[in-house]
Amino acid sequence: MTAHVHNPAVVRCPWPKDDPLYIAYHDEEWGVPEYDDRALYEKLVLDGFQAGLSWITILRKRENFRRAFDGFVPEKIARYRPTRIEKLMGDAGIVRNRAKIEGAVLSARAWLDVMDKGPGFSKLLWNFVDGRPKVNHYRTTGQVPAETAVSRAMSKELAQRGFKFCGPTIVYAFMQAVGMVNDHLITCHRHEAVQKISK
Repeated sequence: MTAHVHNPAVVRCPWPKDDPLYIAYHDEEWGVPEYDDRALYEKLVLDGFQAGLSWITILRKRENFRRAFDGFVPEKIARYRPTRIEKLMGDAGIVRNRAKIEGAVLSARAWLDVMDKGPGFSKLLWNFVDGRPKVNHYRTTGQVPAETAVSRAMSKELAQRGFKFCGPTIVYAFMQAVGMVNDHLITCHRHEAVQKISK
């Protein structure tokens, strides 16, 4: 990500505040449609690690997570054994939560199942929005929901398939991040930009 300085002339969603890392994430990644099966797994797992924490905490540790979890390659993570989980529990660079670490392994196994037996992870998820980003037109962050009927349905489907830490709120945050919904406020300079990418 390129370094971003806070420019008051640029109107964006209020949540990155003036943190350069957060601004870069907002301006370059958040809401951009992601269709890659592996990248979607990574983002879902990181959103699961976020539960109870702020996203900036995860963002600051993201490179550590990538190093610790073999670049979030599900085929590798699915084979983690208890000794590897203990090693991860000793890694101060990540969030050391046993349930979440074990959840990442179980989700990798569920991901492999979806890839092997169909329909593929990206297709499974994007089918919930008919393959196209849903463009919302919120004026304030207060109007943005924490979960929706679609995130509840996706959460249920993922849980049934063996994915962990995929409650409706986590799933909605994930949907926002990977561009299944465009929840940039309409005043934000990225709302229209993301919409153009999505067509």
